Amino acid sequence: MINKFFALGLLAASVSTPAHSALNTGTMAPNFVTQASMGGKVFTYSLADALKKGPVVLYFYPAAFTPGCTIEAHDFADATDKYRTLGATVIGVSHDDIEKLSRFSVSECRSKFPVAADPDQSIMKSYDAILTARPEYANRTSYVIAPGGEIIYTYTDLQPDKHVENTLEAVRKWVAGHK
Repeated sequence: MINKFFALGLLAASVSTPAHSALNTGTMAPNFVTQASMGGKVFTYSLADALKKGPVVLYFYPAAFTPGCTIEAHDFADATDKYRTLGATVIGVSHDDIEKLSRFSVSECRSKFPVAADPDQSIMKSYDAILTARPEYANRTSYVIAPGGEIIYTYTDLQPDKHVENTLEAVRKWVAGHK
């Protein structure tokens, strides 16, 4: 019941709040280190370390186990092999604590990619990914970050259905231009 009301509140917020992200393409991505979980195993995630391996798709979502966030996690899990083929990795970030994210990483992310905890919202704030209508939550914003740390794509929309499609295309374009 709570998830239903939360989803309705997010839908209402998306109608009344313009979709935008303040960090534009060409901006250097703020570095961060935080606790993350993949497959229920907690570890320290470093954006700088991940970028050494290739592009990073960094996506922010409001809350684990809510309907839209579950759909989005399933979509990213289904596309993980496509990102890997392109040399990219995915990381999801929310305000949830690491214990909840450990469960989410297994069930909804299907142990395919990590999700990171941002309980003090410092990462969300540095990426201007705060949901204006409900500032205790992240806005649904996706970034593609090139290995040099430059943001090459941004997309904000509370509807989860285009984030994977759009970020995959951005990664494909980047890879094609760097062969």
